[in-house]
Amino acid sequence: MIEGQGEGSERPATGPVVDDGGALRAEGPSSTPPTSPPPAGEASGTASPGQGDQAADPASSEQIEQDLDALLADTQRERDEYLDLAKRTKADFENYRKRMAAEVQAASVRGKAGLAAELVGVIDNLERALAAAGIEVAAEDAPEEPLAQGILLTYRELNGVLARSGVESFDPKGERFDPVFHEALSTLPVEGAGSGTVVEVLQKGYRLGEQLIRPARVVVSE
Repeated sequence: MIEGQGEGSERPATGPVVDDGGALRAEGPSSTPPTSPPPAGEASGTASPGQGDQAADPASSEQIEQDLDALLADTQRERDEYLDLAKRTKADFENYRKRMAAEVQAASVRGKAGLAAELVGVIDNLERALAAAGIEVAAEDAPEEPLAQGILLTYRELNGVLARSGVESFDPKGERFDPVFHEALSTLPVEGAGSGTVVEVLQKGYRLGEQLIRPARVVVSE
């Protein structure tokens, strides 16, 4: 036994030694603990095949489908609301257009009727002037006198303007008295005429379509 070395003394650390062939070799236990192999599936941080499929949550997929269905239902509901609004707007505009067209037409008729009511009085005066001159308004030949000729031409022109505007005169002689279109100024017993018959027209009536401008002033049989 070497001096200074006993059984309880520490064994010196061993290091590399040279064997008989001259090669270096390690002798004695290593101070580095051995490394254990990594668990399967954890090497290099990668998952083993099929691990991603196993990690998928069926409840999450079902929730996503429910959310998509709800979103689709909301979209369809909003679409239907906008379509309904568009239809109502179109119908309201169409009713407004028709109403405005009717109002414009009625205003045009009122304007024509108002103008015609002013002109029929002028025509009455021209008829009186022609009657005083002994000129028939229905005569085809124009009178030779320039003044009478001018009055007759003016009378015919005014009647033409009214006719082109839809205004027409009516002479109800021999017709049944109608208080809507006729104004009875007097009554007379007329032999051979039934009661309530127009026997004389003192002033012609005028109308614009179905709208009365002026009633005919007449004499009615008793």
